[in-house]
Amino acid sequence: MQHKRRGRIFGRKRDQRRAFLKSLISALVIRGRIETTEARAKEIRPMVERLITKAKSATTGKAALALRRQIIAVTSPRVAKILIDKIAPKYENRIGGCTRILKTGVRKSDAARMAIIEFV
Repeated sequence: MQHKRRGRIFGRKRDQRRAFLKSLISALVIRGRIETTEARAKEIRPMVERLITKAKSATTGKAALALRRQIIAVTSPRVAKILIDKIAPKYENRIGGCTRILKTGVRKSDAARMAIIEFV
């Protein structure tokens, strides 16, 4: 049974899965919109929302440096800079719901459900 277990495995070990999710998050932040499977989109959505919330607070205040370091720990310095400088100011007055998942149908080769995840 999967009681009290969070997250999807994606057929990978933990370190590979973390790197995989990190690359998906980076691609979303850099491009603004990616097409992936529905499960992957649902998995990275809360992570991206948390990063945006941290990026909004990382511009000013006492804990700004600590929040910047937390964002860099999850992503990369390049992605953190994009999050803090470009994406966070757009959602300054928005409490949550900065991403949108649009279901696009099934992939022809393996019938996986596909979705587009993008910033609102």
